[in-house]
Amino acid sequence: MSMRVANYYSNKDVRIEELPIPRIGRGELLIKINATGICGSDVLEWYRSKKVPRVLGHEVAGEIAEVGPGINGFKKGDRVSASHHVPCYKCHYCNLGHHTLCDTLRTTNFDPGGFSEWVRLPEINSLYGVYRIPDTVSFEEATFIEPLACVVRAQRKVDIRKGQTVFIIGCGVSGLLHIMLAKVRGAERVIACDLVDLRLKAALQCGANEVFKASDVIPKKLSQTNEGRLADVVISCAANKEATFQVIEYAGRGGVV
Repeated sequence: MSMRVANYYSNKDVRIEELPIPRIGRGELLIKINATGICGSDVLEWYRSKKVPRVLGHEVAGEIAEVGPGINGFKKGDRVSASHHVPCYKCHYCNLGHHTLCDTLRTTNFDPGGFSEWVRLPEINSLYGVYRIPDTVSFEEATFIEPLACVVRAQRKVDIRKGQTVFIIGCGVSGLLHIMLAKVRGAERVIACDLVDLRLKAALQCGANEVFKASDVIPKKLSQTNEGRLADVVISCAANKEATFQVIEYAGRGGVV
């Protein structure tokens, strides 16, 4: 039997093609995909060009369609999300908490990507990277699990907490998630900037206390809105070289970037 996939050749050439439905083995799962998010890395053409054609998509949500021998704890029909890369949890880097530096993580992936009707999860992904979706969360909402996990890890690393002022540069998906999570973690004031008015409006809707046009923000202006202080935490979510070099200017005494 075959299934439809969105096969990526370039940003202007994505073809609906057919591939065989993957066959699973021991310790593996077959997932019927209901929704897949589009990551910023999916449209980095220079990064993808040497690996085409390829079925992309890793922010997935769906239902378990088939359970391989040796799988415990999951059954057909379970609503799940899954990690496309998983670490070994045994190596030097994993033991230090640096799971993204694990060599195993770079060798794990879906078969094929999430822009397909079905996905095979290899044994290690099935063991370490499958998460149940509550009935109150839609499949579309569940595609945010992976990007939100990146935001959660970042804020744990910088230890956002009560009383702090957090300045977020860039109000795309990651920036908006950072705004909401910083408020949940108790940040006293969350300030954000972007070049696009629509994103600034979204930042306010997501809980930012104040927003600025990125072209207007200077350290003095930031301090004027923050009782004379710069930010305790600065988070850059802008794929912009200038923004990367400027972030340190907005960090106050004891600040973290």
